[in-house]
Amino acid sequence: MSTLLALDTATEACSVALLHDGKVTSHYEVIPRLHAQKLLPMIQQLLADAGTTLQAVDAIAFGRGPGAFTGVRIAIGVVQGLAFALDRPVLPVSNLAVLAQRAHREHGVSQVAAAIDARMDEVYWGCYRETAGEMRLVGAEAVLPPEVAALPTDACGEWFGAGTGWGYGERIAVSLSGQDAGMLPHAEDLLTLARFAWERGEAIPADDAQPVYLRDKVATPKAR
Repeated sequence: MSTLLALDTATEACSVALLHDGKVTSHYEVIPRLHAQKLLPMIQQLLADAGTTLQAVDAIAFGRGPGAFTGVRIAIGVVQGLAFALDRPVLPVSNLAVLAQRAHREHGVSQVAAAIDARMDEVYWGCYRETAGEMRLVGAEAVLPPEVAALPTDACGEWFGAGTGWGYGERIAVSLSGQDAGMLPHAEDLLTLARFAWERGEAIPADDAQPVYLRDKVATPKAR
């Protein structure tokens, strides 16, 4: 049975999750700007609690963005360091998909419009539909002004809004059955998505781990 480690630092939340001996354990904290100091100790504690070691891990999953530039870089740096040392593959997972998966787990919804506050008066946006327990992307992920966000052209039925981008909810012209604008990605849901990807053989070499920011000028301030 595979042992998978998942970690995420793309938003204000810092979380890790482990699948070992068929059991899932996780740790989740909302600790803005402390991810770099806290992530490795969280991983070590999680492994110790499960009675295993890094050497037992078959692959490492991570939130590849979109999200905070610094947070995504922290995750990739740690994942590549661990994966190179262990000679293990990695599993990049969209943070918007992780939000949708968490909404499915916590609210039982099957269609989710995931939105993360992208600052600069924009949101990271993606729409997901549940298939056999996995939230799958419908259309494409994008970064755009709240007013431009829309459901897929074939959308029908009820949709749930998840993520901090729904703080702009009054500007998003989408009808929802409910929403959670405080929801942040959780490594437990990242691990769920990573398990599907692992079973499909989608793991990649650590060399190929790349952040997905959706925005080209991630570190460039607006012109004055």
